[in-house]
Amino acid sequence: MDRKLSRRVVAGALGTLVAAAFTAGLGTSSAVWAQGKPQKVVLRFVADFPPPPHPAGLAMRYFADRLPQVIPGSEARLYYAGALYTIPEAFEAMRQGNLEMTWMQIGKAAPVDPWMMALVGPGILTTVGAVDSLEKTRTYQMLIDRLEKRQLIKVFGAGHMSFGMGVGGKRRYARPEDFTGKKVRSMGPVENASLESWKANPVVMGFGEVPNALESGVIDGLMTSLGGWNSVRETAPYFTMGGAGAFVGDYYMVSASRRWWDRLSPDTRTALEGLIKETIQVEKEYNWCFDKMAYDKYGTKDPSKPGIYWLTPKEVSTMVSAMGNATINYVKSKTPKEAAQWVDTFVKEGRALSQEHPAGSSWIEKVDCSKHAARIVIK
Repeated sequence: MDRKLSRRVVAGALGTLVAAAFTAGLGTSSAVWAQGKPQKVVLRFVADFPPPPHPAGLAMRYFADRLPQVIPGSEARLYYAGALYTIPEAFEAMRQGNLEMTWMQIGKAAPVDPWMMALVGPGILTTVGAVDSLEKTRTYQMLIDRLEKRQLIKVFGAGHMSFGMGVGGKRRYARPEDFTGKKVRSMGPVENASLESWKANPVVMGFGEVPNALESGVIDGLMTSLGGWNSVRETAPYFTMGGAGAFVGDYYMVSASRRWWDRLSPDTRTALEGLIKETIQVEKEYNWCFDKMAYDKYGTKDPSKPGIYWLTPKEVSTMVSAMGNATINYVKSKTPKEAAQWVDTFVKEGRALSQEHPAGSSWIEKVDCSKHAARIVIK
C-alpha cells in the first residue's frame, strides 16, 4: 500500500472513530449543550496550497493554534498540498461525511460538480477590492446555496490564495508568444483554456507535485500565487503578475461537511464560525502583506531580469485580447445549459466590481504590515 493511500485509510478510520465517539457521547451532550459550552472537536482540515511560510498555510496554522484556545481540548489536523486528498477527492469525502473541513479552490471541485466552474476565470475580478467583494455577487450566493442544499457542504466564506496571482518559470512569461509550446502548470480546467489560447501546453497538477516537476523538466512554468512562487523561487526565478486576477481567477472557499457540522451543538457551531471568520480576516491580511513584502524585496522594472515583474496596462491588454472569450466559452461547454446565464452574470458582476473598487481603494491595501512582519517569511 503506497504512503498516500495509507494516510487516506488511516484518515477514514479516524473519521469513523470520531463519529462513533460522538454517537456514544450523545447521552451526555444534551447536558453540555444546556450549559452553553462548546463541545471539544477533533477535525481534519484539507487544502491544496503549501504549508507555512505560504500565507494561506500560515492562516491554517493560525486556525489550528487558536482552536484549542476557543474550544479547550480541541485539535485541527492540517493537511497541505494534497497530502491527504486532492480537491475533488476532498469534495466527495465531505459530501459523504468522511472529512470535516476544506479550504479549496472553487474551480477544482468541477469534476464532482460542474456548476463550480461558474465562478472562475481570469480577467474578471482584477483588483484587490473586487476580489474581496466576491461574496457580494449573486453568482457566489447561488453557488453556496446550491452546495448547502444539493451537496451537503456548508460554505463559511471566501478565503483567497493571493492578491498577486501570476506565472512563474525559469524564463519570463509576459507576452502571448512567451507561452508558445511551453508546458505550464495549470490550476484547473478553466485555466487550461487561457493557456491554450496563448498556445501553451497546460498541465494540471496539485502544488505538491510542482517542485519535482519543475526540477525534472516535466513543466517549464507554473500558474500560482506569490506565496506559491516563493516556495519554488530558486527553480523558477521569474514571476509575472498583471493585477489581482489577470492571469487566473483564484477564488477559494472555506467549507465543511454538513453531515459533520449539523451534528455539532449550537454553541460549538457558533464558536467555530467565529474562529473561521477571524481566520479568513487574518488570511486576507497575511496575503496582502506577503505580496507587498515579496514585491518590495524581489520586484523588478526590467522584465529581462529575474524577480517579480508587474505587467503594464498595455501588456495586460495584449494578454487578455489574445485570450478572448476562450475561458468563458470553455466553461459554458462544460456546464449544464441552465448554468450558462450564471457564467455571463459572474463576468458582468466581476467586471463591474473591478470598476467600482479601483486599485488602492480597499481596506486590505491599507493594512499595517509591520504587525505581521515577524510571522511572514520572504526567503
